[in-house]
Amino acid sequence: MTVQQTNLKDRLQAKRLITRTAFFGLFLLAPVLNIFRYDLTETRFVLLGFPLSFNLNPGWVAQSNPADVASQVLIWFILPVLVLVPVVLWIAWKWGRIYCGWLCPHFSVVETINHLMTRITGRPTLWEALRKGRRGKTIHWAGLALVCSLIGFSWALALLSYLLPPIPLYTDLVTGNLGFYQTLFLAVASTVFTLDFLFARHLFCKYGCAFGVVQSIAWMTHGRGQLVTFDTSRAAACRDCTKACDAACPMRLPTRSHKRAKFSCTQCLQCVSACREVQKNNPEGSLLHWQPGKPGRQTVLIPIQQVDSKPAKQRA
Repeated sequence: MTVQQTNLKDRLQAKRLITRTAFFGLFLLAPVLNIFRYDLTETRFVLLGFPLSFNLNPGWVAQSNPADVASQVLIWFILPVLVLVPVVLWIAWKWGRIYCGWLCPHFSVVETINHLMTRITGRPTLWEALRKGRRGKTIHWAGLALVCSLIGFSWALALLSYLLPPIPLYTDLVTGNLGFYQTLFLAVASTVFTLDFLFARHLFCKYGCAFGVVQSIAWMTHGRGQLVTFDTSRAAACRDCTKACDAACPMRLPTRSHKRAKFSCTQCLQCVSACREVQKNNPEGSLLHWQPGKPGRQTVLIPIQQVDSKPAKQRA
């Protein structure tokens, strides 16, 4: 039983590492490989190496009647949006913010910086009390700031490469021939990302990411949506635990609480992995499980109080 549980935990986080790493690489390399980007110099999208202008070239628009132009907008823009948005919302409705926990490049950075900061201070964020005797050395803080700066710069450069032809951009950067506006963008964006990664990375995921909030709202409307559940009947098994599940959560959520308290859960399942590790010698296994929820007052965004329709005399 112990070996099986340990292997299950290892496979779970190993799968996440594969998906996160692959998507992070895609995020950085998509513009270079012309997989997807928007070319400001040509004012058009590039998808899989092909220019994507929705067939709305200025010359064609000038020579066409309004009905033909409207049909092209409908086919190439409105219909794809009408298909893509419901699919994304359905995935979030069923599995929650699974994109955030298993793919999102920003959340990958959150976990990386959390890990480094925990090694320095014993806590994953600057907003939590430091453990006694774990304030970190100056060289460690300098190294952390350097890592955040390098990641912030790489993000700024990647975003700029989504807007300008990547190869000329990288060539100008290496040769020192960047224009004023490109340099200004890199400086401002690098500073913003560095400050975010140092001070507000998980706060941004909770409150600042519109895509994440939309996923959470969709998830909260589904009482049976997939979520981390706590086996309350075995709560006594937590008596000798050091709250490893809560400590493992990158979003700093009460992992054993009800669904509404975990509104911004990213489904990364690190709490589940931590519980499996703590309970690996327990024949009954982990107390946390990732499974469909049960509809109730605590599993929806706005709890609805059930009203007893029986008259008072009848109830008596």
